Amino acid sequence: MRVFALVGRSGTGKSTSALSFAHSKNIPAMIDDGLLIYKGRKAAGSSAKYEKNYITAIKRAVFFYEDHRKEVQNAIKALDIHSLLIIGTSTKMVDQIAETLQLGKITKYYKIEEIRSSKEINMALYVRKTEGKHIIPIPYVQVEQNILKKIIMKGKKIFSTQKEEIGETTIIRPRFHQGTIHISEHVLKQIISHACTSVEAVKKCHRIDIALNELPNIKITLTMFYPLDEALPVIAEKIQQKVAEDFLKFLNIELNSITIHISKLSMEHSYPASMIRTARI
Repeated sequence: MRVFALVGRSGTGKSTSALSFAHSKNIPAMIDDGLLIYKGRKAAGSSAKYEKNYITAIKRAVFFYEDHRKEVQNAIKALDIHSLLIIGTSTKMVDQIAETLQLGKITKYYKIEEIRSSKEINMALYVRKTEGKHIIPIPYVQVEQNILKKIIMKGKKIFSTQKEEIGETTIIRPRFHQGTIHISEHVLKQIISHACTSVEAVKKCHRIDIALNELPNIKITLTMFYPLDEALPVIAEKIQQKVAEDFLKFLNIELNSITIHISKLSMEHSYPASMIRTARI
């Protein structure tokens, strides 16, 4: 059996990307937080995310408990798995798991930065800190809901590039999490509005739409002063740059797109419609 590893610090989206990544490498099975997952479904084991505290969670993740370890080892043998992906927070951790389960040496290590963009990683870290959400790469119906029934949410179905369904994720909030940091949408809008109005040509932001998903996007509708010293597209690019810089500075989020809609020019007579433009990064 060939053994591979996917390594990245906690909260960077390893479990979110694991199903698609494993499928792209023709790896049918993976070990993630104490679970053996085979072809997108739980085959054996128990998730470390079910544990009540960090110590037992770590022990569960590295197969410290003998009954847990043997269950997964027996399942690997019974399924006759030809290749397997171990997911962990460090090379030391995945090496320990491979040794404990007697899987042999790891053939190749992949870093999360190789399969996810910095924008996706920073967004995942932001969600972990502000919402405390964790991903388990198995279907909702396979999660032990008697333990987590109040905090389980359905995730999403994962499809291959050929639109073949290859798995499903479930979102949970473990009992051992240390709380979250709440940043209201009002504060996010204040950051954006301040960034926009710091550009001299901007009079007012009328509407700000924020979509902080896997790839965060922002839409801003604003009024500009007239006359203008520069062309509208040039000013719009300055606004985009300032908003992007402030989001990275205050929230450590790299925005995927910033759409600027100039809806009005502050003057008494009408302005040619050809000068109303939308700029997008």
